[in-house]
Amino acid sequence: MRETASKRLANDLREADLVARAAWLHFVGGLTQGEVARRLDVPNTRAHRYIARAQAEGLVRIFVDVSTSDCVAIETRLMERFGLSFCRIALDVPETGALPLRALGMAGGDYLMQVIAGEQHQVIGIGHGRTIAAAVDAMGRVPARDVSFVSMLGGLTRSFAANPYDVIHRLARNTGADSFMLPAPMFADSARDKQVMMSQSGIAATMALIGEATLAIVGIGEVDATADTSHNLAIEDAAAIDALRKRGARAEILGQFIGADGEIVATDNDGHVMAPPLENLRQCEVVAIAGGAGKNEAIEAALESGLLNGLITDEATARAIVGDGGRAVAAE
Repeated sequence: MRETASKRLANDLREADLVARAAWLHFVGGLTQGEVARRLDVPNTRAHRYIARAQAEGLVRIFVDVSTSDCVAIETRLMERFGLSFCRIALDVPETGALPLRALGMAGGDYLMQVIAGEQHQVIGIGHGRTIAAAVDAMGRVPARDVSFVSMLGGLTRSFAANPYDVIHRLARNTGADSFMLPAPMFADSARDKQVMMSQSGIAATMALIGEATLAIVGIGEVDATADTSHNLAIEDAAAIDALRKRGARAEILGQFIGADGEIVATDNDGHVMAPPLENLRQCEVVAIAGGAGKNEAIEAALESGLLNGLITDEATARAIVGDGGRAVAAE
């Protein structure tokens, strides 16, 4: 039995070594997949699989210097207009969905790795949404020794497009850091039920840890039942979303709502949501990862609230918010 386990471990180590060598030869050495296959003495299909696995496991990181792009000027305009200390625009790439997940994921993943490397935050709160999930997937594996991640909202009974529990689990896998989930539904059945759950030791301890976060990374939901991205909202019922919109709600963060003027819109759900009040976010640094067609109104509302210190968005969304529909022509 021990011999079998030893052989399996040896095979796994050899496989991991081949994956790393294939990636190095292809991305650094410039060899084609066929040349990699000949170099490693494996079939072409296996070389392709090794290279794909290296990318999926975060062994490959690609850097593109865009410091000369006119996006820098738009970042500056957004920072000055909304009092941001940080803004990053992901350059547009061809994508098929309503959300530019590839672009936002790469920019968000790079930001996460920079935050971890900077070692300035011991506790980081994580919100929900497909953009955050994409950022976690794109960041690859990076050790995080002195940081803890904590999910800032419940989600046990809701089928998110990107479940908070999946996201926090992937963060733990990618970093090896302590990562904590809020063991609760997104909404309690009543305000009284919320108070009962909040008194439970596990939930109370997690909420206390959320309060210690010095950085919160959140998504921004669009309040529009007809939009392709509406399933990212904490509330799925179309009638409820329409009612919220009639009351002026334009953006959702952590299951709570913000109007076009940046004011927090009080709702009956506030007493039920298993998440810290939005006003509590003013006690820490808050960076949102959000973008895509139709999200302009929601992102601008969130920016108007003054809750955000930083924004990671896509190029088209950034241009729409600053009123720049044109695109600079690169010098030949």
